Amino acid sequence: MKTAKLALAAIALTTTAALPTMAAAQEASASVTAGATVYGNDGAEIGTLERIEGETAILVVDGMKAPVPANAFGTGEKGATLNATKAQIVGMLQAAKQKAIAARDAALVVGAEAMTAQHAPLGTVLEINGNNVIIARGGDETNKITLLREHFAADADGMLMALLTNAQIDAAMAASAPAAESAGE
Repeated sequence: MKTAKLALAAIALTTTAALPTMAAAQEASASVTAGATVYGNDGAEIGTLERIEGETAILVVDGMKAPVPANAFGTGEKGATLNATKAQIVGMLQAAKQKAIAARDAALVVGAEAMTAQHAPLGTVLEINGNNVIIARGGDETNKITLLREHFAADADGMLMALLTNAQIDAAMAASAPAAESAGE
């Protein structure tokens, strides 16, 4: 979900740029490589390209990741460029993050049904204590787990979704079980 919202913000960056010619697009895509530093239209560094996934480049700016269409990049004297400044991109990423947090908090209520990251049923929210969210797995109140608020997001339809799979949750519970047992002794 975060990726989808950030992709929309990244696409907005390209709407102000003039449409590149085919030659310019080919030249720009050659400069879009993992590890490349990206510069803004003011010549200042924006961030680094973490990886390329098909036609999408993952740009890291101040620790935040933004999917940007690979054809949105140009080539300047220093290397890969975007038609925006770092401040504009950071502003869009922060706004997208705040919107995602607000959507998550609206979906994260007692009684909400939660899905896993793979859209499998997780359970029902029984209780929210600060950042701790207690879930009855499969609706079974004797099978409770506690996840952190940050482990949740709202999907595109506003449905509560854990950012973990059932397998990841099971593995974490198994890893913490010996520690919990020895602490109780």
